[in-house]
Amino acid sequence: MTGVRGQLITLVAATTSVVLLAFLVPLGLLLRSEAEQHAIATATLEAQALAAVVALDPEQAAGELGPGTPDGPRMSVFLPDGRVLGTAADRTPSIELAARGRAFNAESGGGVEVLVPVQGLSDGAAVIRAYVPEPALHRGVARTWALLAGLGLVVFGLGLLLADRLGRRLVGSVAALAGTADRLARGDLSVRVAPGGTRELVRVGTELNLLAARIRELLAAEREEVADLAHRLRTPVTALRLDVEALPDPESRARLAADVDALGRVVDEVIRTARRPVREGPRPAADLAEVAGERVGFWSALAEETGRSLTGQPPGPPVLVRAAREDLVVALDGLLENVFAHTPEGAPARVAVTPRPEGGGMLTVDDGGPGLPAGLPARRGASDGGSTGLGLDIARRTAVAAGGDLRLGSGPLGGARVELTFGPPA
Repeated sequence: MTGVRGQLITLVAATTSVVLLAFLVPLGLLLRSEAEQHAIATATLEAQALAAVVALDPEQAAGELGPGTPDGPRMSVFLPDGRVLGTAADRTPSIELAARGRAFNAESGGGVEVLVPVQGLSDGAAVIRAYVPEPALHRGVARTWALLAGLGLVVFGLGLLLADRLGRRLVGSVAALAGTADRLARGDLSVRVAPGGTRELVRVGTELNLLAARIRELLAAEREEVADLAHRLRTPVTALRLDVEALPDPESRARLAADVDALGRVVDEVIRTARRPVREGPRPAADLAEVAGERVGFWSALAEETGRSLTGQPPGPPVLVRAAREDLVVALDGLLENVFAHTPEGAPARVAVTPRPEGGGMLTVDDGGPGLPAGLPARRGASDGGSTGLGLDIARRTAVAAGGDLRLGSGPLGGARVELTFGPPA
C-alpha cells in the first residue's frame, strides 16, 4: 500500500503535469503560429519594397534580386513579357490570378508564396513572388519549444521536490505519533510525543499525551483498588480461620477448616484475576518451556517423597506464549497439585512443552492415575478430593486468555492427559 508521502508526490506530479500541459502546449502552438506570421509579414514587406522599384524600372530591379537563402524568402519578378527575374519559378495559375491586380498568399511546396501585383507598366502588370520555405516559416521554433520543455521539467522537478519535503514533514509527524502509540500499547506509559506538523496532527499529539497520562492515572488507581480488595477479602477469611481453630469439636473443626481453605483458594483466585490487567500489561509474554522446567524441579522434591516419577523434558529453545509468567506458574501448579491429590502414591507423571506451527506452544500433563471422572467439565467445581474443578478452571481460563484452550483425554501413561494451548505473543 502506498504511503502518504508517495500519494502526495503522485498527486502533485499528476496535477503539475496537467497544468504544464494545459499551459505549455497552447503556448508552443501560439509561438509557432507567431513565427509563421512574422516570416510571412517580413516577406510581404520585402515584396512591397521591390514592387516600388519594379514600377519605376523593371530592369533596375533585376540587379537587386539575388538567389535567396534557404531560410529566407526567395524573390521572383514575373514581367508582362513573360520573363522571370530573380529566383526561377514556374508561372502558375496563382501568378495569373495575381496579375489581374489581386495580392494574396498561397501555400506552395511546403512553404508559403506571397504574391504582390505591380500595376502601371506600359505592357501590362508584373507580379512579385516572395516564396517563404518551411525552414523560414518555423525558424527558431524548435529552440523555443526546447526552452519551454526545459522550463516545464524544472517546474515539474520543483513541484516534486516541494511535495517530497512536505511529505517528509507530514510523514515524520505521523511516524512520531505511530511510534508513541506503539510504545504505549507495549506498556511504556512514560513515553510522550512532541506535537508537530499540521494543526490537526498537533492536536492529535496533544490528545495522545493526555490519553497516556489518563491511562497511567487509571492504572495507579487500579493498583490501589486491587491492594485494598486483597486486604478486605483476606482479613475476614483469616478471622474465620482463627474462629474455626478455636472450636472445641475436632470433627467440626476439621470439616470447617477444609471449607475455609477452599474459600481461601477461591479468594486468592479472585484477587489474582483482579490483579491480572495490572500484572500482565497490554502485551504479556513468557517462556512456557522455562516455566515448565522450573515448576517440574519445584515439584520433584514432593514426587520423591511420595515415590513418584515426575519427568520433564531437556532444556530447549524458548517457547514464547501470550501469557504472564505468574499465570503460567499458577496454572501448571494447579494441574500438578491435582496429579498429586488424585492419583495414588507411586503413579508417574510427565510434563511436556511443544511449540505450535502457527506460534505459541502447548503444555501437556500426563499421569498414571485412574484418569478423570467421566464428563468432568473444565470449570470451577468440586470433587471428592478437593480442588480438581478449580485447578482445571484456572488452567482453562489462563489458556483462553492467551488465545488457546484446554483439552482433556487419556494419556500414554494410562491415566489422564491435560493439554493447554497458548497463542503467540502479540
